[in-house]
Amino acid sequence: MRLKVTAALFAGLAVATAGLSVAHADNVIQQRQARMKEMGAQMKVGADMAKGTIAFDSAKAAEIFKTLQTSMDGYVSLFPPGSDKGETKALAVVWSDRAGFESAIASFNKSVDEGVAKGAADEAAFKTAFAAAAEGCRSCHQTFKAR
Repeated sequence: MRLKVTAALFAGLAVATAGLSVAHADNVIQQRQARMKEMGAQMKVGADMAKGTIAFDSAKAAEIFKTLQTSMDGYVSLFPPGSDKGETKALAVVWSDRAGFESAIASFNKSVDEGVAKGAADEAAFKTAFAAAAEGCRSCHQTFKAR
């Protein structure tokens, strides 16, 4: 009897642990998607400002870069092993070429940090800094995100 209870307990713990792993994977996928959605909204405003569709606004420019910076804080940690399953557009290369993925994120973060430092100074500085950040987005998405 005791052996059956112990075996049942271990089986129950294994199922619960697997359930938690799936829940954790879903949670990080949702977190990274929410951050990307927020960043996408800021990139849209930034693109409109860079194209001249809307007027340059230094306060808005600063907000764009600050939002991008905040959204990317700890972003790599939202791709733990096992979070490649579920409703995600992240490609397997995120996990198989982790160094490349982290390098792409670091490069993007560097361009965003430069945007925070200088991108709101004037329209020319914004356009230069925003173009660098947009290229970082594009480069990462081309390699690490499914279309």
